[in-house]
Amino acid sequence: MDPHPYGWMSLLPPIIAIVLAIVTRRAVVSLLLGIFVGALVTTHGNLPLAIHDFFEVHLWPTLIDPGKLRVFAFTLLMGAMVGVISRGGGMQGLIHKISPFAKTRRGGQLTTWVLGWVIFFDDYANTILLGSTLRSLCDRLNISREKLAYMVDSTAAPIASVALLSTWIAVEIDYIEDGLGQVGHAGSVNAMSLFVASIPYRFYVVGALLFVPMVAILGREFGPMLRAEQECRRQGDRDTRRQVTSSQATLETEYAAIDPHRARWYNAAVPILITLAVVIWLLYITGRASLLADGVTDGAGLQDIIGAADSSLALQYGSLAGLIAAGMLCWTQRLLDMRQIMHAAAQGAQVVLPALVILWSASTLSRLTGSKSVEGQSPTVSFEYQDHRLSTGDYLAAMLLPSASGSADEGVASQSLTIKLLPTVIFVLAAVLSFATGTSFGTMGILMPMVVAFGCRYLIDQTGAIDPGDPLLLTSIASVLSGAVFGDHCSPISDTTVLSSQASACDHMAHVLTQIPYALLVGGVAILLGTLPIGWGVSVWLLLPLQVLALLTFLRLVGRKVDA
Repeated sequence: MDPHPYGWMSLLPPIIAIVLAIVTRRAVVSLLLGIFVGALVTTHGNLPLAIHDFFEVHLWPTLIDPGKLRVFAFTLLMGAMVGVISRGGGMQGLIHKISPFAKTRRGGQLTTWVLGWVIFFDDYANTILLGSTLRSLCDRLNISREKLAYMVDSTAAPIASVALLSTWIAVEIDYIEDGLGQVGHAGSVNAMSLFVASIPYRFYVVGALLFVPMVAILGREFGPMLRAEQECRRQGDRDTRRQVTSSQATLETEYAAIDPHRARWYNAAVPILITLAVVIWLLYITGRASLLADGVTDGAGLQDIIGAADSSLALQYGSLAGLIAAGMLCWTQRLLDMRQIMHAAAQGAQVVLPALVILWSASTLSRLTGSKSVEGQSPTVSFEYQDHRLSTGDYLAAMLLPSASGSADEGVASQSLTIKLLPTVIFVLAAVLSFATGTSFGTMGILMPMVVAFGCRYLIDQTGAIDPGDPLLLTSIASVLSGAVFGDHCSPISDTTVLSSQASACDHMAHVLTQIPYALLVGGVAILLGTLPIGWGVSVWLLLPLQVLALLTFLRLVGRKVDA
């Protein structure tokens, strides 16, 4: 392979952005500085050219990217819908309806967790719908905004990554197929079957999903989250770490003044259900159209259809349908006139504007650290033409997993210890890469093909065939997916981390700093009682209950009661 064009300097932008974000707690400024440093690296220190690239190559193209514009539109429309629902009393009515099931802090947390499983098909929809809908319920139960953001974030990417009908599955399966395509004897192995079989081996994902109800049932916290919860208990909904804009404060003031008799739960439930229905319908319609355009006329399963769908288009028009439904319900019941509906929608959209700015900056940095070139591919080098991209992931993969691109003939497969440690190395690499770049899809795209190809070559070398049920192969695949979710879950420059904090009206860095200890605990258990012992032949069905027991034991020994 040709030398990396920037070497260790490709790590500088994400490191600078993450460190500054943690130290200064100013996410946008930190991200912008990281982007500018990246522009300096790609222009070899040419300051005037770096300034030009900062705006014209990085910030502006990200803003006008069609896929990103649809995500921005979805976020604005969802904010507008929530604004109308709240002003019309629907949110208050929904909270009253849910209240019998969530009379305590434990009940409120478990309700949030269950609803997170319901919205399984997309992580963006999950974070925005749950965060904005359940803020008031959590405030009433004295559950901190940091805790709400953590619960929302813990059921967004994790559940979407394992759901068989989601906006993630096509990307995940496609990357597995890319790896199989590099192996000549893999024709009988199906990417979909490998994806499904790897689900029990995704130790971090399973742990993240189960740790939320463990914390809720035991009522114990630790680290910064314990302090946030105790602060919320002392001060109620005046928690000093809440991130409340003037628009949000106005909405909440108007919300508190609503006549309880006019607060009807279906004015919130119907728009949300319409949003979900339209999104699912459009996922099916656009997926079918895409398959027909590719010449696939029959034999396509529901997973194939959803996988080929235009998810950003579905989310955009689903949220628009929900906004229209919310406005019509309030208008036909004479709860709001048209001027009040427009005003509430505008205020709701203003609430999510800070999220859009962070999302724009984080997406720009993610593109900068990627490997997709602006000006095309050069046929003479292994890397794409590197004028504006850092290929940070390629550098990390080459440094930390040099054997992944090799073959059995090079002697890699004969190293028994290396093979046994491979799932752990892959998980750590994927976690570091996704945390540094803020992109789970990018991490999967870099690592999955080489991991699948290497795993298949190893099996062919050892047995002469590829066993699709081999634990090491499945754990290696699962480690890429789990590690990618870890970064998506924790990184301050990840889209879903940003949206979780903003939808929950929580300070962004407060969310990051309170969530990381929980994620590191789950990740550590996933390694010690997952990826490591699986390499020595321990059954996954023994390891999963051991992980649950370990997490429960840690909470009992280290965690403290919030009201203690």
